[in-house]
Amino acid sequence: MAELVLEELSALGAIFCGPGEWEVLSCSDGTVFRILTRAEGFMDADIPLRLVFHLPVNYPSCLPGIVVNSEHLTRAECEIVKEKLLEQAETLLSEPMVHELVLWIQQNLRHILKRPEAGGGSEKCTSAASTTVDDGLWMTLLHLDHMRAKTKYVKSVEKWASDLRLTGRLMFMGKVILILLQGDRNNIKEYLILQKTCKVDVDSSGKKCKEKMISVLFETKVQTEHKRFLAFEVKEYSSLDELQKEFETAGLKKLFSEFVLRLVK
Repeated sequence: MAELVLEELSALGAIFCGPGEWEVLSCSDGTVFRILTRAEGFMDADIPLRLVFHLPVNYPSCLPGIVVNSEHLTRAECEIVKEKLLEQAETLLSEPMVHELVLWIQQNLRHILKRPEAGGGSEKCTSAASTTVDDGLWMTLLHLDHMRAKTKYVKSVEKWASDLRLTGRLMFMGKVILILLQGDRNNIKEYLILQKTCKVDVDSSGKKCKEKMISVLFETKVQTEHKRFLAFEVKEYSSLDELQKEFETAGLKKLFSEFVLRLVK
């Protein structure tokens, strides 16, 4: 990692030193970290922002990856904020820019939200109210085509789940590889970013590579009949019946029938 980037990360850790304000999520294939901050939004209300930055190995000569999440903004508004941040980042290339970007959004969020592309005030409030389904516990089932560097891959998955406070299972049954995640929906989204942007496996020549063959089979809010997993565990199953029993015990019989069975047929 370049000395310039190390200095920037150190400075960011010192600036965002409040509880939960700063967290490094991954240091493979660049650096991925999360910053929690607040900005003045529409009607002078403080809006909490969850900003995830991915600094590629060539940063700051190239743009960082940015993901914006907020329970107070619609998905469309989050995308607009992300686009504006990337536009601003283009003016800061070749120099460390993350702190500048955070300061910029703190000062400009209210102006961005007032623009026509972000929707009017009443529309925004209605849309924001409709996103309350993001609250609470969510569940996602993922399918991986293969793992070549299994030991390293498993350790990465375990670390990401731990860092993002996700529970569930990494399941192996023959050639079938499934990841079942439970937790905050935004944290699951951040997990998927890590899964797709970090070089977690190797290709056929042994070169490190990103995961390109992952698919989201199912996503839903956890229902009363679903088991709440207390930890994230890696499990091997010797038979389809054993795997099916795991799903049925978790209250996921229908999920198994609709999405898992077809993977082994």
